[in-house]
Amino acid sequence: MDSDLLHSPAVGLAEEEEADMNDWKLPLTFMKKRHLEKIEGSKALAQSWRMKDRARYKQSLDPTVDEVKKLCTSLRRNAKEERVLFHYNGHGVPRPTVNGEIWVFNKNYTQYIPLSIYDLQTWMGSPSIFVYDCSNAGIIVKSFKQFALQREQELEVAAINPSHPLAQMPLPPSMKNCIQLAACEASELLPMNPDLPADLFTSCLTTPITIALRWFCMQKSAKLVPGVTLDLIEKIPGRLNDRRTPLGELNWIFTAITDTIAWNVLPRDLFQKLFRQDLLVASLFRNFLLAERIMRSYNCTPVSSPRLPPTYMHAMWQAWDLAVDICLSQLPTIMEGTAFRPSEFFTQQLTAFEVWLTMGVENRNPPEQLPIVLQVLLSQVHRLRALELLGQFLDLGPWAVSLALSVGIFPYVLKLLQSSARELRPLLVFIWAKILAVDSSCQADLVKDNGHKYFLSVLADSYMPAEHRTMAVFILAVIVNNYSTGQEACLQGNLIANCLEQLSDPHPLLRQWVAICLGRIWQNFDPARWCGVRDSAHEKLYTLLSDPIPEVRCAAVFALGTFVGNSGERTDHSTTIDHNVAMMLAQLINDGSPVVRKELVVALSHLVVQYESNFCTVALQFIEEEKNYSVPSPANTTEPGNLTPVRDSPAIPRLRSVNSYTNIRAVTTARNLNKSLQNLNLNEEGGPAAFSPGNLSTSSSASSTLGSPDNDEYILSFETIDKMRRVSSYSSLNSLIGVSFNSVYTQIWRVLLHLAADPFPEVSDLAMKVLNSIAYKATMNARPQRILDSASLTKSAPASPTSKGTLIHQAGGSPPMPSTSSSSLTNDVPKPPNREQPATRPPYTPTLGGQAPHSHQFPRTRKMFDKGPEQGAEDGDEPVGHRNYVSLSLQTGLCDWSAKYFAQPVTKIPEEHDLESQVRMERQWRFLRNARVRRQSRVITQRGISRLDDQIFINRNPGVPSVVKFHPFNTCIAVADKDSICFWDWEKGERLDYFYNGNPRYTRITAMQYLNGHDCSLLLTATDDGALRIWKNFADQKNPEMVTAWQGLSDMLPTTRGAGMVVDWEQETGLLMTSGDVRIIRIWDTDREMKVQDIPTGADSCVTSLSCDSHRSLVVAGLGDGSVRVFDRRMGPNECRVMTYREHGAWVVKAHLQKEADGNIISVSVNGDVRFFEPRTPDSINVLQTVKGLTALDIHPQANLFACGSMNQFIAVYNSNGDVISNIKYYDGFMGQRIGAISCLAFHPYWPHLAVGSNDYYMSIYSAEKRLR
Repeated sequence: MDSDLLHSPAVGLAEEEEADMNDWKLPLTFMKKRHLEKIEGSKALAQSWRMKDRARYKQSLDPTVDEVKKLCTSLRRNAKEERVLFHYNGHGVPRPTVNGEIWVFNKNYTQYIPLSIYDLQTWMGSPSIFVYDCSNAGIIVKSFKQFALQREQELEVAAINPSHPLAQMPLPPSMKNCIQLAACEASELLPMNPDLPADLFTSCLTTPITIALRWFCMQKSAKLVPGVTLDLIEKIPGRLNDRRTPLGELNWIFTAITDTIAWNVLPRDLFQKLFRQDLLVASLFRNFLLAERIMRSYNCTPVSSPRLPPTYMHAMWQAWDLAVDICLSQLPTIMEGTAFRPSEFFTQQLTAFEVWLTMGVENRNPPEQLPIVLQVLLSQVHRLRALELLGQFLDLGPWAVSLALSVGIFPYVLKLLQSSARELRPLLVFIWAKILAVDSSCQADLVKDNGHKYFLSVLADSYMPAEHRTMAVFILAVIVNNYSTGQEACLQGNLIANCLEQLSDPHPLLRQWVAICLGRIWQNFDPARWCGVRDSAHEKLYTLLSDPIPEVRCAAVFALGTFVGNSGERTDHSTTIDHNVAMMLAQLINDGSPVVRKELVVALSHLVVQYESNFCTVALQFIEEEKNYSVPSPANTTEPGNLTPVRDSPAIPRLRSVNSYTNIRAVTTARNLNKSLQNLNLNEEGGPAAFSPGNLSTSSSASSTLGSPDNDEYILSFETIDKMRRVSSYSSLNSLIGVSFNSVYTQIWRVLLHLAADPFPEVSDLAMKVLNSIAYKATMNARPQRILDSASLTKSAPASPTSKGTLIHQAGGSPPMPSTSSSSLTNDVPKPPNREQPATRPPYTPTLGGQAPHSHQFPRTRKMFDKGPEQGAEDGDEPVGHRNYVSLSLQTGLCDWSAKYFAQPVTKIPEEHDLESQVRMERQWRFLRNARVRRQSRVITQRGISRLDDQIFINRNPGVPSVVKFHPFNTCIAVADKDSICFWDWEKGERLDYFYNGNPRYTRITAMQYLNGHDCSLLLTATDDGALRIWKNFADQKNPEMVTAWQGLSDMLPTTRGAGMVVDWEQETGLLMTSGDVRIIRIWDTDREMKVQDIPTGADSCVTSLSCDSHRSLVVAGLGDGSVRVFDRRMGPNECRVMTYREHGAWVVKAHLQKEADGNIISVSVNGDVRFFEPRTPDSINVLQTVKGLTALDIHPQANLFACGSMNQFIAVYNSNGDVISNIKYYDGFMGQRIGAISCLAFHPYWPHLAVGSNDYYMSIYSAEKRLR
């Protein structure tokens, strides 16, 4: 065979340079004919160097099998784990065989020799790229896949059979990471158009702009300037890498369009693999998209592995044609010297993106232009507008941030941090806050490129708005989070001093994140802690402990907790600081926000870990004292039997608890109603509060670190802890009160005991874990000599009343208040057992499960406590379940939850302001319903009520009713017994729900109030141990959930004949008045979740009734000694009592302040005397006498009616003149029986309805005569 007549195959190989791979373009050599080797080889060489001057490549023209093998193995050996590209140019040679072979020459170049793809795989290894530019190239792709599958099967056989030959050989690389590009399908031939290059496919991959322009000119479609020829195309000025020139701009547009097409067509994971992980691969596949478009016009279908969806008909190609047409239309004038006019392509695409943003995002595909927006970020002409639009897009939510990250936003915005343009600062800070709120994994990249300095300068710039400084400090808080390099860099950047300067800023979110940032920078980083000590950072943080915003207080507790939790070496100075911080933190023991108290437990747990031996000593002393001291049972304990505290009803689910970081403070005021419903009630609607961490179970916190084994292995049971707390209250514990140094540990232990009885389950569970962790250490590791030595620490001089010792007075003196809820807070609310059956509730057993959802999804129910490291028993001799679980600190997830604020839309119009939203429609419906109730009830009351004895409802309640409350606008009535609440629909006569309130068994519910009755209602319950609980989702076929709970009164005194806890609620101001068996009236601001005022009653008896009027700032209290006292809360504690009436001679059952501007005070005592007082006069203006022995009384707020219930089994209803309009003694019916002794009664706020509960378990409602209804 004449070798001159043989077409010569050519093989080109290139490997990636290891050093710099940021600007990879495809290095490729090829040749067309053997006798043009030098000319074409040099041209290919120049072309490859022009595309990538650092590529290492080798070419083999007319190769033999041995030459190919040598070349491939050599490049693979040098490339190591980098990618190697193999290019096969087989023009004119025989087609690939179905057996998987391509053709090369023999040594004499006289004939073709087959080269097996299987052997080629072996030589090339992985990862590799294979490019086949020959006819029927699809055959090679299929053979490659078959051989790859064959290899996998052989490896599986070798793994099973050790005697297999492959089992003794090194493991060959998998071919899964190999990429193939072929010019056509298995049955297709390459184009034979003389106007096209023979290697059209290769030309598309190597010189896409040139071939695209040539192909465009060859098309018959209409052009703006038909006179543009192929020769003119060669004269287009500019360079490919210069965007200011025509050629460079076309290359820029081409890159943007092909990226856009790929992002919109390819699956996300495939796009990431081919277009974002390797720039060489990305360049090849961008050009492959062009090759598909061009070659399909010549009936060739390029093939790739992995296979791509068809892209040749995508609409963005029309935008490319337009850009090319406009560019070519300028060529004649450019040749004459006219300046080049830049294309408007990017401006138009940004406009299209802006239109997409303005049209809403509901149920729409992502914007096609997103990759183009990222392309123009580095262009000064379009940068500002692109950043503004990108910020608007990222603000749509975490899904938008995830999309932008998948496109490849990170390197663009990272490079922009090098810009000094001041106008970009707000935009860049906003964008970075959005990114880091969703993906915080780029700390190292930011610090490596000194990006943290950009945000330090923003934080230190006093001229920047507080909102932007907040975002900057959030970003810095992410950078220093558990990253020592970031902590060191930010410490050198003076972050601590900058943060301390912002602690008093009026913007609450800035104060919150400044505190969090401080807590994170010195967390486990001793240099930052000592820097904080030198700047008195802990003392400056003390002011935030009384901040009106609960989140700020919580952040301050977090910062102080990590401050004392640093594991660095302790000195006397640092120990003194730790003690001072601990005693300041202890003052928050009765904070109104459960989130603050949870963070308080975590902060104190840091101190416990640092001073473990001291706390072990105190724990042993308390345990011994508890064993030797008999605590008197509370006087009102009525349930005999096992003293184990009741945590659950038998065989019933755990309590649910929903605690928002905004909690109820914004839920309850008229002035903040919109905010309240957004923060609280939209938990059901998917609003912002759906992200609050109280939705989460605390059960998984047991595995966090400072947790405890399962309950049946607790060292300290809940009963023991409760008894310890009462021991510390009732006994002097002289052995524990030593000098100041030792008393700190005693006081903190008492604080933890108090928190273990917190009414909010998550708080009590955390405190239980901390106490048990120390008890476990103390009891399992103590030795007699060690106990003797350590116990001597607490024996010292008699105690002196130091200031530190008195800080925790409330902790030591408070009554027993064990929590009654479980830590598994995401299950159904328990329904109390049937009262006819004996109830024996199981012991408290917290669950330790819980899953952490993906951070980008933000489900409405999320677990709050991060799952800590898996812990195994360190000592094989220890009982199963007992672990050395005191090692690190608990976590509440405060910071992670707070960060979600930045991930959510901040510019979106609230749903309740959208006239067509379901939330707005539901609110409008409730508004109309409320108006209808007010209007219809007013008509009835204005006519006058002559009778009120028509029984419209009667049913047997599961427990003896103790408190009853009508919902003001719907047909629901809440009936409380000792520890549970039942909801009835009094119109239908149906029971709606019944759930356990969660109070300890020796306490009882003594008061209830509906909050936000006009909208999405909440129910407040008060028990005689001073605890307040607020519930939502009751009586509507949903599981009731605890919104919040706190200790409204910390020094309630359990007595046999006590008033319990009494409350009154001001809807307009969001203030809650509380009192009872105490000597004060405590006022809580639910908007701020904190106590705002203590009013001393000036009496030695309990408060039995409260009534307030927001318009006159008056509070009226009825007392057990028969006095009625009027207080003006605008005045100081010593002057606020403005009037005292002592006309009653016995216990005041009810004191009511009428809401009108000139409303009077109406009070009734157990003796039945009803007295009317004008607040400005010292004596009563009217006296009425009713029956004696009253047990319940209520006054209708709209009609001139009041009703009395007696222990003598009758109800009397009076008008304001003292006339009896109804006397009820029997239930309705043919066999109507005598009603039981009255335990409670209440009027409806609007309708003339009277609800009555009696000791025979029956609940009945009486109304005006039927003709009036």
